Amino acid sequence: MSADHLKTRENPKWIRGYRDGRLVVDSRRTLFVWEHEYYPAWYLPVGDVHAELVATTSTFDGGARGVGEVLDLRVGDDVVAAGGWRHPEVPDLSDRVRLEWDSMDAWFEEDVEVFVHPRSPEVRIDVLPSSKHVRVLVDGDVVADSVRSSVLYEATLPPRYYLPKSDVRMDLLTATASQSQCPYKGWAHYWSVTVGEATHEDIAWGYRTPLPESAGIAGLVCFYNEQVDIEIDGEALPRPVTKFS
Repeated sequence: MSADHLKTRENPKWIRGYRDGRLVVDSRRTLFVWEHEYYPAWYLPVGDVHAELVATTSTFDGGARGVGEVLDLRVGDDVVAAGGWRHPEVPDLSDRVRLEWDSMDAWFEEDVEVFVHPRSPEVRIDVLPSSKHVRVLVDGDVVADSVRSSVLYEATLPPRYYLPKSDVRMDLLTATASQSQCPYKGWAHYWSVTVGEATHEDIAWGYRTPLPESAGIAGLVCFYNEQVDIEIDGEALPRPVTKFS
């Protein structure tokens, strides 16, 4: 892919990053760069990174971004090995640095902490209460039946139906150790579902304490549309094909 296909967008938000209590990133001029299709990264002007950027001999092929030169990040006496990189061959990126998310202890947009990865300007979260009749079936057995769902709409993903536990056959669900993280919703925990002799691993999840923009799904249970059968007002939904299929 050539540099002409590089997708970027200016970010008007004030971005800060802290490590060991020290302000390391302080920028009002970040650039969103889509390194893949799901979400962008922040590319920071070099002058807005208040740490020493130490060149290494490591490089990688960044596709549309050109060759990436790996950098160590020195914050006082603390060295973050391979904490970032630059793409000097691409004019729009040559004076910017991309830092690994974990190189900072905390990141902020304005005065709001951001978790997991930068939030995309193209993603919006809507959680809407609904009285539609939702049934969830696994191997033909009804495992949830509710007219009190909260429907979460998120960008290109299918609508997700979050259901009260009192409307879910929780006796068929077994909590697992699996977890996932989302910058829009927070930290999810998972359940497997056992019907008859078959156990379907990690096909249901929930958020005990979601982030504020997704507060409407707190304590509810959701099932992967891609892996179960869902009926809405008596009509079966087709199973969508996504990265969760």
